[in-house]
Amino acid sequence: MTAPNRLRLLPWSGPEGKSCYLSTDDGEGYMSRLADNIEAVQLGTAAELLEQAAAWSRKRNRRILNVAMKYAIRRRMLRTNPLPKGKNRRPP
Repeated sequence: MTAPNRLRLLPWSGPEGKSCYLSTDDGEGYMSRLADNIEAVQLGTAAELLEQAAAWSRKRNRRILNVAMKYAIRRRMLRTNPLPKGKNRRPP
């Protein structure tokens, strides 16, 4: 919600791709509610994307660690892979 007599940046662009603003004293009007709902959906989608990115990053890091461990074993820098075996297992 915005304070009275302030411009609110809306969560969509105008026809030429320029920013859209809403000037209103009533934060409960149709356009304000529409913008609130769209912003809520956008925030929810962003949270889901961040969760997925974090999961992908963890998987990628595990793969990189396993490749590094295999390299170290082949070069006899390590005797065995100290990382836990199997999916969803974490190091102690």
